[in-house]
Amino acid sequence: MAGDFVKIGIPQQKSVGSFLFPAVLAPNPSVELDLRRFTEAVREQKLRVEEMLRSTGAILLRGFPVRTASDFNEAVEAFGYEELPYVGGAAPRTNVVGRVFTANESPPDQKIPFHHEMSQVPEFPSKLFFFCEEEPGSGGETPIVLSHRIYERMREKYPDFVDRLEKYGLIYIRVLGAEDDPSSPIGRGWQSTFLTKDRNIAEERARRLGMKLEWTAEGVKTIMGPIPAVKVDASRERKVWFNSMVAAYTGWKDSRNDPVKAVTFGDGSPLPPQIIDDCLRILEEECVAVPWQQGDVLLLDNLAVLHARRSFHPPRRILASLCK
Repeated sequence: MAGDFVKIGIPQQKSVGSFLFPAVLAPNPSVELDLRRFTEAVREQKLRVEEMLRSTGAILLRGFPVRTASDFNEAVEAFGYEELPYVGGAAPRTNVVGRVFTANESPPDQKIPFHHEMSQVPEFPSKLFFFCEEEPGSGGETPIVLSHRIYERMREKYPDFVDRLEKYGLIYIRVLGAEDDPSSPIGRGWQSTFLTKDRNIAEERARRLGMKLEWTAEGVKTIMGPIPAVKVDASRERKVWFNSMVAAYTGWKDSRNDPVKAVTFGDGSPLPPQIIDDCLRILEEECVAVPWQQGDVLLLDNLAVLHARRSFHPPRRILASLCK
C-alpha cells in the first residue's frame, strides 16, 4: 500500500487462495508518523483499507503510534464507523474511554471459544477493533479464522447436520444474574446486558431483539431464537458459519449455566456432541493466532471472521470497540 502504510509479512500468516490471512500493515519506514498524522492517513486511505478488509477479512496494524486507550479511541474514530451499543452481548466489559471497552474480562485461565461477535442476537457489529494496551505475560492470543472455510469443511463432512442447521437455525439459552459476574466468560448481568435496572425496560429491549425473558428468583432466563446459524455474505457471494454454537456448547458454563443446555437446534432438539467436538477441531486447524505486541490494532470483518481467546499469564490488557 502506498503512502504512510506498507504491507509486511509475519510468520503466522496463512496463505488462503490468492491472499495472506490476516493482512498486516506497518508504517512506511521513510515517513515520521505521530498519532495525528496516523489518524489523517487512516481517513485518507480508508477506501484502500476497506478494500483490503473485504479481500482478507482481517487486518493487523502493527508498529503505529497507538499507545493508550485514548489513542485507540482516536484511531477508531478516524475510520468513521458508527458505534454499535453492546446490547444483548454476554461478555462482562467495562467502558474505558469514549467508544472503547475492555475485551472479555473473564479469568485468564479460561479460554473463550470461537464465535462471531453477538451472532446470537439479530443486531451484531459489522466490524470489530481490538487493541493491545499491555502485552500478555504469555499466551493470550486472539485466534481468528475465516468463517466461509468452516462452512465449507462442515458442509463437506457433515452435510445432513448442516442441512438441519440451515433449516432450523439455533436457540440460545442463558441464565443471567442481576449484577455482572467477572468470574464467568458469560457473566454479564441482565442490568448491563439491557443497560437498565428496570425490568419493564429490559423486557421491551429484549422484545426488540426477539428475545424472550423468564424471570426467576436468581435472575432471568433469556431465550433467543430460532436464529440462523448460517448466513450469506452477499458482498463475497458465499455462505458463512455465523453462529456461537461451539462457544455456547463448550464455554457457556458458570454457576447458573450448563453449556450442554445453552444451545439447541431451532426445533429444540439437542446438538450431537461429537460433531461439535469435530467442529472445534476444524476451527483450530484453520485458525491463525498472532502473538499480541503492545500497540497492535486488529480490525476484523465480523461477518467474515470468527475469533477466540486463548488462556494467558498476566499481565494482559486488550481493549475493543464495536461498529455498526
